[in-house]
Amino acid sequence: MATTDHSFLYEGGADGVLLIHGLTGTPTEMKFVGKGLARAGFTAYGMQLAGHCGTEEDLLATGWRDWFASVEMAYAALAKRCERVFVAGLSMGAVLAVRLAAQCPDEIAGVALYSTTLRYDGWAIPRLSFLLPLVLRLPYGKRYRFVESYPYGIKDERLRKRVIANMFAGNSGEAGLSGTPGMSLRELWGLVAKVKKDMPGLRTPALIVHSYLDDITSMWNAKYLQQHLGGPTETLFLSNSYHMVTVDLQRQEVVDRTARFFQSISSTKRPAQLSCTMAP
Repeated sequence: MATTDHSFLYEGGADGVLLIHGLTGTPTEMKFVGKGLARAGFTAYGMQLAGHCGTEEDLLATGWRDWFASVEMAYAALAKRCERVFVAGLSMGAVLAVRLAAQCPDEIAGVALYSTTLRYDGWAIPRLSFLLPLVLRLPYGKRYRFVESYPYGIKDERLRKRVIANMFAGNSGEAGLSGTPGMSLRELWGLVAKVKKDMPGLRTPALIVHSYLDDITSMWNAKYLQQHLGGPTETLFLSNSYHMVTVDLQRQEVVDRTARFFQSISSTKRPAQLSCTMAP
């Protein structure tokens, strides 16, 4: 089944930013950032990951290599129209952003990593979740479905109500899926394992944005990035947001800091030919 394209493009300047949403998410969660970056002079492209914005069956028909291949395609399209390209990702989108920067070390000027999900360990995650990898290896694991629970990554009450209404009305193009299939979680962990190996060799400047109150992924995830990324890092730690920092109460602060960070990176020319390739 073909899914509807919910990607967006906001015209700005010669520098572009590729925006990558999270697992079971949608480009909508990156629109506020995209509009803000466009006002700051960037061309913002919010791409749609393969298998997303449709049904669970659509998602299950894809894996992390498909998701990353769609990121590569989106990057190639944006690079054709922009002199420099930056990448910003939310949750699993941040993991994919690191992967892209590692595969394209000479082309990606900088990355912004929002609520990076290396493991699910926030305060709203059940305490026995560490047993999930074992469960997914059992025959029952193929039928397992991780269902999101209150507060759904959003501290802003009005926004949370709207997102929940869309989610449970089946409007996955606007609010994403209400749960994550176990097999998709296995794919995420496979991606994370690859990306952890990429991190020490990555020299691309990175902005790490994380909330102290993240209900999905604890500050451990941000500290892991600080300790293992091989290039220069800056941090923005938030105190009035949950996991979805791109839409939550401090979203404008996220936009402003991201714009300043990208603007601070010295200019480099985009190569005549793209050299990023899919690694095994």
